[in-house]
Amino acid sequence: MTDWLSSTWEPNWRSFQYFNLYRLLLAALFCLAIVFPNEWTERLHLQPTVVIFGLTGGYMLATVGGLLLATYWQQHFNSQLSAQMMVDVAVVSLLMLLAGGVSSGLSVLLLVSLAAGSLVGRGRLVLFYAAMATLAVLLAQIYGIALEGFDQATIVQAGFISAGFFATAILARLLGQRVMVNEDLARRRGVALENQIRISQRVVERMQDGVLIVSPDGRVSRSNPMAQTMLGLRDRDEAVDLAGQVPTLGAAFCVWEAGGRGDPLDFCAPDGRELRARFERTTSTDGEVLIFLEDVGRVKERARELKLASLGRLTASIAHEIRNPLSAIGHAGELLREERRGEMQERLLRILSDNVIRLDRIVRDILELGRQNRAEPELLRGDEFCAGFVEHFATTEDLAPGVVVLEAPAGLGICFDRSHLHQVLWNLVGNALRHSSRGAGAVRIVLAHGQAEGRIELHVIDDGPGVPVADREQIFEPFFTTHTQGTGLGLFISREVCAANGATLELLATAGGAHFVVAGRNDTCQ
Repeated sequence: MTDWLSSTWEPNWRSFQYFNLYRLLLAALFCLAIVFPNEWTERLHLQPTVVIFGLTGGYMLATVGGLLLATYWQQHFNSQLSAQMMVDVAVVSLLMLLAGGVSSGLSVLLLVSLAAGSLVGRGRLVLFYAAMATLAVLLAQIYGIALEGFDQATIVQAGFISAGFFATAILARLLGQRVMVNEDLARRRGVALENQIRISQRVVERMQDGVLIVSPDGRVSRSNPMAQTMLGLRDRDEAVDLAGQVPTLGAAFCVWEAGGRGDPLDFCAPDGRELRARFERTTSTDGEVLIFLEDVGRVKERARELKLASLGRLTASIAHEIRNPLSAIGHAGELLREERRGEMQERLLRILSDNVIRLDRIVRDILELGRQNRAEPELLRGDEFCAGFVEHFATTEDLAPGVVVLEAPAGLGICFDRSHLHQVLWNLVGNALRHSSRGAGAVRIVLAHGQAEGRIELHVIDDGPGVPVADREQIFEPFFTTHTQGTGLGLFISREVCAANGATLELLATAGGAHFVVAGRNDTCQ
């Protein structure tokens, strides 16, 4: 046996127990044959004598003891196997001697024992067992020829049988080695497969996308935790009907299964989030189908973060490469304005000045992106802050009294950075005023308790035409604007500033006019 095979060999107690059980049945048959003699026992001269009873009874006791030891005291495997093999050699050799030598055919029992011992045994011990069996058979046959009158020619038969012992032991050992190699290979492949299954299971569990395994009849057999969260499924053992849980996805699966188009499907989950489903057929024998679920909102958020990161990288270069030359252009324009020129020159200088101001505002908005996380929230009195803001805004924009109306009950506080809240309100109210009728009550600022406990909502409502449905998805995207003089960064920066203060900014769906709501904390700023 090779070194690596010997080092990985482990005692096969289960096979040894089966071997002892076979020997116990053999001993029981011998006892029954002696107690109830028939033709073959008479031909073998196995008569119910004291010697025969003692021999078969002792053999049965030895096999019972061997079976009990192999079952309840699994130690010293080679010693137990060697002891049982010696018992077999001694008992079968004595029975052969009593039955007339090798011509009785009982030597076949030794061949079976040697084959079994070679399969469950280890190393060169199998040759030792064959040698002991050979010596026992030859000595018994020589004794029978010398003292019992056996045919002298049977010594040749004994020699052939002895050669068969070695051949059986060697062949059985080679077969045992092959079996051990295959068992070791199967064990290592089983361990590798189990490890791969565990890794794959962990990967599927930790995936950001949902995974469903669906049978051809539309039943979900397995799903990962993310898919269960997206679709509101429970982690249960029995399969669930896909169409019953998510009708839209179930109908799309039926169309795809029937040979329809395999384009990704966008649908709404039971909790309202927007999902995208992709179908992919597997090569399993059951014809199962994989459905991958992707959170479209998370993809959009990731794209927005990438866009924001790109803008952040541009901030420094914009500050130095644009703002400084822009300041020089503005200063030069002011110097030219001091000189008295014609009407055409005045109009051109006015155009130059307006565009310088617009570009400077764009630069300021972009620079603000880098400062959005520097929030220092404090608990502000909502009514006082909003009242001061409305007064400042009306004065700056030269508005008539009553255009911007404030509805703020006393005692409501909001946790927000003062400058950030002023910036958010200025953007929202400025947009609302731009799209409103500019009449009395055209823009309303409403401060109220939020739907969740510990939250406060700040509503900005105008009486304008509202935001078109086609633009609602893009209204908070950077550089998206419907105004010719807008930068497209106001609402985007406002939402980022709200997020930095632990608040949210949303556009509500209303029949007329735009309705924005800022939801923040009103209990503590910790």
